[in-house]
Amino acid sequence: METLTLPVFGQRITELPPVLHRRVASTPLPQPHLVHLNRSLAEQLGLDPDWLASDEGVALFTGNLPDALPTIATAYSGHQFGVWAGQLGDGRALMLGDLPGSNGRRMEVQIKGAGQTPFSRHADGRAVLRSSIREYLCSEAMAALGIPTTRALILTGSPAPVYRETVETSAVVTRVSESFVRFGHFEHLYHRGDHDALKALADFALRHHFPEQADSATPYAALIGEAIARTARLIADWQAVGFCHGVMNTDNMSLLGLTIDYGPYGFLDGFDLAHICNHSDHAGRYAYNQQPQVALWNLHCLASTFLPTVGEDELVALLRGFQALYETAYLTKMRTKLGLTTQEGGDGALLEKLLMAMHGDRVDYTIFFRRLADFDAVDTFNAPLRDLFLERELFDGWAVDYRARLAREPQTPAERRAAMSRVNPKYVLRNHIAELAIRKARDEGDFGEVDRVFRCLSRPFEEQPEFEVYAGFPPEWADQISVSCSS
Repeated sequence: METLTLPVFGQRITELPPVLHRRVASTPLPQPHLVHLNRSLAEQLGLDPDWLASDEGVALFTGNLPDALPTIATAYSGHQFGVWAGQLGDGRALMLGDLPGSNGRRMEVQIKGAGQTPFSRHADGRAVLRSSIREYLCSEAMAALGIPTTRALILTGSPAPVYRETVETSAVVTRVSESFVRFGHFEHLYHRGDHDALKALADFALRHHFPEQADSATPYAALIGEAIARTARLIADWQAVGFCHGVMNTDNMSLLGLTIDYGPYGFLDGFDLAHICNHSDHAGRYAYNQQPQVALWNLHCLASTFLPTVGEDELVALLRGFQALYETAYLTKMRTKLGLTTQEGGDGALLEKLLMAMHGDRVDYTIFFRRLADFDAVDTFNAPLRDLFLERELFDGWAVDYRARLAREPQTPAERRAAMSRVNPKYVLRNHIAELAIRKARDEGDFGEVDRVFRCLSRPFEEQPEFEVYAGFPPEWADQISVSCSS
């Protein structure tokens, strides 16, 4: 039998300022088993999927590591719910290292739930199957939607108990990303007054992740400017697809503009501008309609850490550009969702009128935009859309304006329908879909539903008759699902 060999991980993370990283041994879990494997991502990383699914591969990615394979945790700080929280860090995430990626850049590989670190803050360093399934599925769902995100390579489980609100079983999700550098890494060094380390961290980011900005005459200003632009585009992506992150603390914000840390997230069902997806967010700080302004607030925190290297006036000017960047990206996204290929000054008002009508009647966000591709400019009623509204006259009034707008578009109805179906997903990871997969896995040891949901969400824009059940309205019991920071 051929001897299986371990991946050869790079260790560029050790180039970070020493104060930011610590070598940590993982804590093995008993009886590890495979829950799901992302074979496509494995191949992109040059890993053998069959080896990953073997006992050796499953053990490795559950944290049962050989002594020769070092793992590293990083320190960061942050503002949590708007309050300075001081030192935080990777409390249950350990970096294995980096591998070549299919995009020509190296990808970092991190296991989450493999035991305590110096930054666990008295927590157990474990992750539960429930939240790990949610993160695994949503990472890949977002990637398939074309939204910048960390990825999920493999999900493993163990019967070892973990104590949360109830006793649950352990799991480890392997996350892959071009970088896990957060706003909080910069905040950590700034609040320590370690300006040399701050410069070294910025140089690390420029060297590995921002090569174009590294060539600028003012590279640090270019770096923060790029972080602002990427964050603006990311939030526009979230808002356009109806995604709520739930915990937009500064330590959960990626320098590269990626979606990271899938905790109490949620996709909108009935459209509610003030929807709060996190049961722990009692004040609604991270409500859906607050996400753009929270992102800007967080960027102010990040920008302040560049004061030792970039002038205050220049930072303020860069931050002032966020709103225009966000609004342009968002309106561009929403025009494509509406099937518009040209720009008119009234497009923003047309969109606003629609969203207010949807908000008033809590119209299902995903279903409405998917059905909108079939809007018939000749049919006065458009019943499949009209019937989504309780106050149908609100839709009727908007439809008159929309019909007139479409008349000034160069596309044929068939061209518009095809284009809209490519940008308005039929399938998103609604909470009840994730919950059904969790219940099957947790209560019955059946991971088949995880696989079905995974396969469906890997093609969110396509008609998939075998997965039609995932495209329907959420059941009544879905309103009772509660996700919080412990999820």
